[in-house]
Amino acid sequence: MADKTVTIEQIASPTRRPQDQRATLIGLGLNKIRKQSTLKDTPEVRGMIRKIPHLVRVVDAK
Repeated sequence: MADKTVTIEQIASPTRRPQDQRATLIGLGLNKIRKQSTLKDTPEVRGMIRKIPHLVRVVDAK
């Protein structure tokens, strides 16, 4: 069975955002604008993405 992955990219700065949103970015492996991270497509990762849609975008979902 092939593991599904999702690639996300940070599109905005966490400056002047609540600490939990900054921690979510770090949890996704992001820390700079335009940085991309590929993670397994799990409900936990999707929930993190839904928490900060104004800071990230989904580049590719395989």
